[in-house]
Amino acid sequence: MRNIKLTIEYDGTRYLGWQRLGDSDKTIQGKIENIIKQMTGETIEITGSGRTDASAHARGQVANFKTESTLSLKEMQAFFHRYLPNDIVVKEISEVPERFHARYNATGKKYIYYIWNNEVPTAFSRHYSYHVPERLNLVKMEAAAEKMVGTHDFLGFSALKKSKKKSTVRTINEISFHQEGSMLAVTFVGEGFLYKMVRIMMGTLLEVGLGERSVDSIADIFDQKVRATAGETVPAQGLFLDEVFYKK
Repeated sequence: MRNIKLTIEYDGTRYLGWQRLGDSDKTIQGKIENIIKQMTGETIEITGSGRTDASAHARGQVANFKTESTLSLKEMQAFFHRYLPNDIVVKEISEVPERFHARYNATGKKYIYYIWNNEVPTAFSRHYSYHVPERLNLVKMEAAAEKMVGTHDFLGFSALKKSKKKSTVRTINEISFHQEGSMLAVTFVGEGFLYKMVRIMMGTLLEVGLGERSVDSIADIFDQKVRATAGETVPAQGLFLDEVFYKK
């Protein structure tokens, strides 16, 4: 049995997210699994490093699957390139040890959220950024982001319900800002993220930047652990899973 690792890039605009949904053919996982079945003749479930929401994108999603196929890696990649839709691309393919697991072995992830900060919308980047016409105070946003970095209970920054079984403590290593013209890119690097956590953190930072909440309110969200105390969940189209990290 071979274990195959894929690094995948996709435009999530027309999909319902990563995870397969019943008989729907509008998921990334479903599309890839259908191609693998055509390629190998096997019904295979691929394992992704994590889910991405409907309309969210990825530059470096990682997945693995196990197969009895004797096709070479080059032949597999050529098959993916030929039969996958143009908005899903297998960038890299490799054979890994049998125990490699795309989700359980991941040590961290990097997400980037894009904001088009201009009074005038953009026609070309509308599917890949969130339009915020008002001027943002980046100094205050950076100060608020500093308070999010570190190890905290992020329950208030997630769409999860409180559970005694699963920990909501996560470590954020970096939140950084880069602006080029009207496009603001906010990078989130952490050991792991809860459901909709990046989008809620981004919405909270935007409210700070718009003067709708104070920098000090970040501490209150951590203390209260209540979703309603954090900011709005920003739209998914501005979110990219940029990279998944593994031990070498």
